[in-house]
Amino acid sequence: MAASFLIIGLGRFGTNLALRLMESGNEVMVIDNNEESIDHIAPFVTQAKIGDCMDEEVLRSLGVDGFDFCFVCISEQFQSSLEITSLLKELGAPMVISKADRDLHARLLLKIGADEVVFPERDMAQRTAMRFSVNGALEYIELAPGYAIFELAVPEAWVGKSLLELDVRNKWNVNIIGCKEDGAICPITAASYTFQAGTHILVAGGAKDVATMMK
Repeated sequence: MAASFLIIGLGRFGTNLALRLMESGNEVMVIDNNEESIDHIAPFVTQAKIGDCMDEEVLRSLGVDGFDFCFVCISEQFQSSLEITSLLKELGAPMVISKADRDLHARLLLKIGADEVVFPERDMAQRTAMRFSVNGALEYIELAPGYAIFELAVPEAWVGKSLLELDVRNKWNVNIIGCKEDGAICPITAASYTFQAGTHILVAGGAKDVATMMK
């Protein structure tokens, strides 16, 4: 079932967030006080409005309590972000997620009502660093700081060998949990599983351990 989103602020993060949410089949309303930004994105979202969300009446007119999620994507003017976050909660928005660039800003946003705070630039830097720290990483899902599931191409030296032969758990302290073939993910549970060229594998472990293994 599709969720409904209100995106306030159409900087790079707000714009890309709105477009990705639409691609996932959600309903997305965007609002910004810049007419050019609204004109640019209007054909690609459910609704697009020009307005100043510092004005309580503008926010009230949007029916913010009817959205599943409200994103405040304004960080250049932090005072505006604070006031809009606070107003959203006062008007009954059930889930408010605000963008921040600093830890201090995050603490203040949470204190005045934000349900969650995101750090897009920091998170992207961390994501890029982790991906490129592991040679050959195609994708990863972070489970905890420094620990993730990585999608990797089967190393050439592994082709034709079994999971038992390679003994990756004891050698590198990681677990091979599945493989990906033709877009489908299949769990690997048998020690007799033999690695094939062109297959992608899913490896769970610490980033440093996975990086060492791939070297």
